[in-house]
Amino acid sequence: MIGLCAGELGELAVLGAHCDDIAIGLGGTLLTLARAHPGLRVHALVLSGADTEREAEERAALAAFCPDATLAVTILDVPDGRAPQHWDRIKNALNSFRNSCEPDVVFATQRNDAHQDHRALAELVPTEFRDHLTLGYEILKWESDLAQPGVYLPVAEPMLRRKVELLVEHYRSQHCRDWFDPEAFTGLARIRGVQCHERYAEGFHLDKLVVGVGRPHSSAAAVPVGGVACAYS
Repeated sequence: MIGLCAGELGELAVLGAHCDDIAIGLGGTLLTLARAHPGLRVHALVLSGADTEREAEERAALAAFCPDATLAVTILDVPDGRAPQHWDRIKNALNSFRNSCEPDVVFATQRNDAHQDHRALAELVPTEFRDHLTLGYEILKWESDLAQPGVYLPVAEPMLRRKVELLVEHYRSQHCRDWFDPEAFTGLARIRGVQCHERYAEGFHLDKLVVGVGRPHSSAAAVPVGGVACAYS
């Protein structure tokens, strides 16, 4: 398997519809990238949960998932399950968020997600981050909507264990969910690992990527591309 490895990453944008989306979808990736790129800047936008117990959970969790990174977190109060009805507000929030950062990579929900909030966010992100590499993460839940990702980021076993520990530790409000357990999180990571010849991995969906060969091209980042894996040491 041929892998394309990223160069130095300085800034990430991570977006979620709900508190815990980001940690579930790319918690292992955040831990891996924060370790591989000291001084990383992470900008996070979450659409719902402001002024609730979930906001406190999210802020503490993201701080733990981004150790030694500079972290900026914005949490809105869009009603859970009603994101499509708040299109204008989300669009404006995304515009302000976009103007606050210049990320090397954007992580967000993916278009084929069955949850209406996840799908609405995924459809709006490219309207603001038009020239950025955007990777759509997957969220395991009750709906049978897991699609086959084309991008894999291997996660070392200690990082995967740490991801699961942090999910259980910080999102206590979600312990009642029948899909929120270590076995589920580890199982999906193991499947994605099998698919890229690694022990564990997180999968992502990609709409578009420009690949440069030979001398680096300013508009083409050397990053994971569909069907290949990128490993970080």
